[in-house]
Amino acid sequence: QVQLVESGGGLVQAGGSLRLSCTVSGSIFSINAMGWYRQAPGKERELVATITWGGSTNYADSAKGRFAISRDNNENTVFLQMDSLKPEDTAVYYCNADLTLYDRGGVRRGRDYWGQGTQVTVSS
Repeated sequence: QVQLVESGGGLVQAGGSLRLSCTVSGSIFSINAMGWYRQAPGKERELVATITWGGSTNYADSAKGRFAISRDNNENTVFLQMDSLKPEDTAVYYCNADLTLYDRGGVRRGRDYWGQGTQVTVSS
């Protein structure tokens, strides 16, 4: 069973910072990519940032210049450093993983694993 666990969310004043982390565990052969998505009340889930395990990154326009995604290869962990937070950043933030898993002596692709989410609230 693959498990993703997020941490680091909380309540912060506008202009403040938070650092989210997500650790994935299970019968993992390799991590292809991980990312952060968020969902605010009444809105659909949207991409915030992604990172391949080779280090290539992609950001939503709203995150560019304020957020930074990084990873720790040895600990199977991805981070999201969020600076200059705005009230519109308030949402539940979800971790996603694109994995290659061990399966019956071989491997298989598992592209859609999600964590339970961590709440980020930015007050004005």
